[in-house]
Amino acid sequence: MSEWLVLTIAMASACAVVLTIAVLNNRRIGEDDDPSETPDVIEYMTMMIGVVYAIVLGLAIAGVWEGRSAAQESVRLEAQALHEVSARSSVYPVEVRDRIRADVDAYVAYVIDDEWKAMTDTGSLTERGTRLLDRVRADVTEYQPRTDHEGQAYQPLVDQVAAADDARGSRGQSAGATMPGVVWFGLITGAMVTVGLIFTLQIRRTFRELLLAGLFSVLIAFLLFLIWDFDSPFGRGISATTAPFVDLFPDAARD
Repeated sequence: MSEWLVLTIAMASACAVVLTIAVLNNRRIGEDDDPSETPDVIEYMTMMIGVVYAIVLGLAIAGVWEGRSAAQESVRLEAQALHEVSARSSVYPVEVRDRIRADVDAYVAYVIDDEWKAMTDTGSLTERGTRLLDRVRADVTEYQPRTDHEGQAYQPLVDQVAAADDARGSRGQSAGATMPGVVWFGLITGAMVTVGLIFTLQIRRTFRELLLAGLFSVLIAFLLFLIWDFDSPFGRGISATTAPFVDLFPDAARD
């Protein structure tokens, strides 16, 4: 059973139960009942719906912001691990050290210039980026240390390559949209209900009331846009950046 069918059944069932209870309760009311003696529940229900929707919006914003922050952190960890590989390779012979650093710079330049755009367009990593990182791994793992000093540096270098690969995987998992469709359905439906409830309060056409109604609608639209913008950590305006790569590899960024 799909999640949409479950959602539809749950919503229809809840609505049916409430309406049935309301109708049955209304039939039990005597003719001498005075509705003016009972409090008006419209304003209370409007307030509660607004509060519940505000909580949902807050949780959604917190969730997408956390996803964006995690994506930026994965970029930082990947850049730092590759920087450690480039720096710690200084203990190796010149030809090995230069090959490792050249392959690291080639990978970083490709990520900044090409793979970042591919993540924005397709929401996934590229095979060429994987091959370039595999080349760095081969440079490190295939070299056989000749001295104790090189042997002591070998395992940390392997660990840093593994850390870069792990951070790259996290970056790839964060490349696409993170908010499920059912959540968007709830957010948009909740916005329509919350804004629509303004009209149950007999809003008039005075300047003050129209201004407040307009500002309230603008606020809801802005918050939904904020969630949509944060939902794709690498693909929209307020997104993760390549700053960690550029800061640690300025030469590769200029190439």
